[in-house]
Amino acid sequence: MALVLVTGASSGLGRNTADALADDGHDVVVHVRDPARLTEGDDPGRWKGVVVGDLADPDEIRGVARQAGEFGRFDAVIHNAGVLHSSDQFTVNTVAPYLLTALMDKPARLIYLSSSMHRTGSTDLRRPAAGTASYDDTKLWVTTLALAFASRWEGTSSHAVDPGWVPTRMGGAGASDDLAAGHRTQVWLATHHDVTPATGGYWYHQRTRTPHPASQNEEFQARLVRVLENHTGVPLD
Repeated sequence: MALVLVTGASSGLGRNTADALADDGHDVVVHVRDPARLTEGDDPGRWKGVVVGDLADPDEIRGVARQAGEFGRFDAVIHNAGVLHSSDQFTVNTVAPYLLTALMDKPARLIYLSSSMHRTGSTDLRRPAAGTASYDDTKLWVTTLALAFASRWEGTSSHAVDPGWVPTRMGGAGASDDLAAGHRTQVWLATHHDVTPATGGYWYHQRTRTPHPASQNEEFQARLVRVLENHTGVPLD
């Protein structure tokens, strides 16, 4: 039985991931922006706990980290929360995963939601300050963080996952990938005893894929971490 935190778990892929983990008997802590969005009628004992906060607000991100810390060290943290076509996408898609990682005890496994669209992201790290960061950019940057963290902390692996273009509220009804397959890789990475490569990788449907070259470049990884440390005022241990 694993203790797992899933961010953005009120609906969509996050909710499907949390449900699958709970159905398998794991202790699941769900993060939501608004607890009223959790499905009415849920068994109150279904979740190990609920943490609340708006990941578009840096102060609330810190609050989520504090709430999550009350559960102790997680076996896995799945950074699922994300937004598309929003002025908050840099904060939600990149800053929040960074801050939560920096502020929380390091779990055995870190899992970050990427996207195939990361391949058209920019390596221009001036874009956040200019307010011009796109969704593709933020997904390149969070993929870069995942791979940068893969060998950073002893006892912690770090993975990035492309869930596919699935018909969620974000993906839209016309999305062509299998919704059921959209969460299976995250569940597998969080709980399976034999994941190779063990330290981390970029995944699509339980198979490794080659990500954008910049995400594997140590110089770019280091620059991105410095930008986020300066942006948040929180250093990465």
